[in-house]
Amino acid sequence: MMKVVIAIDSMKGSLSSVEGGKAIADGVHRVFPDAVCDVRPLADGGEGTLEALVAGLGGELREITVTGPAGKPVAAVYGIIGNTAVIEMARAAGITLVAGDDKNPLLTTTYGVGEMIADAIINGARKFIVGIGGSATNDGGVGMLQALGFKFLDFSGSELSRGGAALRDLKSIDRSHAIAELSDCVFKIACDVTNPLLGPNGASAVYGPQKGATPEMVAELDEALGVYASVAGGDANFPGAGAAGGLGFAFKTFLGGELKSGVQLVLEETGFEERVRDADIVVTGEGRLDEQTVMGKAPIGVARIAKKYGKKVIAFSGCVTDGAKKVNEHGIDAFFPILRSIVTLDEALDRRNAAKNLTDTTEQVFRCLQLTAL
Repeated sequence: MMKVVIAIDSMKGSLSSVEGGKAIADGVHRVFPDAVCDVRPLADGGEGTLEALVAGLGGELREITVTGPAGKPVAAVYGIIGNTAVIEMARAAGITLVAGDDKNPLLTTTYGVGEMIADAIINGARKFIVGIGGSATNDGGVGMLQALGFKFLDFSGSELSRGGAALRDLKSIDRSHAIAELSDCVFKIACDVTNPLLGPNGASAVYGPQKGATPEMVAELDEALGVYASVAGGDANFPGAGAAGGLGFAFKTFLGGELKSGVQLVLEETGFEERVRDADIVVTGEGRLDEQTVMGKAPIGVARIAKKYGKKVIAFSGCVTDGAKKVNEHGIDAFFPILRSIVTLDEALDRRNAAKNLTDTTEQVFRCLQLTAL
């Protein structure tokens, strides 16, 4: 009996990871009705990771109101899978939550991220998977820590206001009021950037401008983060310290967080490698296959593990560019676009159309595999 392991990244604006996987399984079963199709959730630690893990591992979503990056209340969703919480920091402090004058990294805060963690702890979570892409903040993760009970004090002993600029006045950090259960918590952070906290390659210089920082603001923020790093006593140069405006630094320095590639983390948490060992073929894919896919995207993570066990790998994609040929050098044996005619973008992204195209294309590919078995 054929075993097919399916792990496809979400097709942005169209199918989720699990929806795409089920569509592929339907196509396989048209040709091999008795095949065992093991659909695994897949994501790269960014957008879609929450839904992929919760749907794929049988968790539930929880919505709460937290403090947004500009200090205004926002509705934020996170996932609970047993005693594990899955959090995307962008749900509470993302760049899409600010506009106009609110887009000011001198003032934006990660406080809402800490509120999400605190709520998850109350609900029994002790293990955390946190994606930290897409932030609007440059506060070194201090807002998150303030929400968790850490006190950041100035020279007069008063608590700092929220935002990155306030860190220039930091004198001391009081950890005695931090939530006690944090000592029992494990934090795994999905992080695919290697920037240090400070300097020309740091959080402020590289990512500050896209969050609204002028050159003057960049200098001010970098100086403030320098004060923060000095008082905190952590390593400001480890790869990923500058992720999400210094949130990577906060997780590792204060919460003992482990930063990993988002794809690697998701594949580990879903037990993907164990599922592949006895597979006959592995199927992966994403919305667009191009020259960037080989730069650590989810399908390549799948292919690397599959090749470790000598498995054949097929990929499907909504859009394929000439540069996609590079994936053949990185473990994907063959790839196929699923669009079958000229259509509008809206038609291509329509969930029903996308699922049908994916199922139909899968069927034809597996008919070819059937021929090779004759």
